[in-house]
Amino acid sequence: MNKSELVNAISANSGLSKADAKKALDAALEAIAAELTKGEKVALLGFGNFSVSERPARTGINPATKEKIEIAAKKVVKFKPSNELADAVN
Repeated sequence: MNKSELVNAISANSGLSKADAKKALDAALEAIAAELTKGEKVALLGFGNFSVSERPARTGINPATKEKIEIAAKKVVKFKPSNELADAVN
């Protein structure tokens, strides 16, 4: 499912127009991104948790040349589904 399909599903399930559903989705995604940018955790009951984790620098190997390379440290977004979501998928 891509973003436009999600907007259509939100519109169909909520009775909102597609334009209003798109605005609501964009606002929700911006709010989640803003909190994650600040390093905060976002918990959506019944869905899951979004958090930011730091991945340390490490040494890797270029598969083409077998040469060792340094991979820089970075922050990554993690998602842990709730038990309800995990059970629904399984």
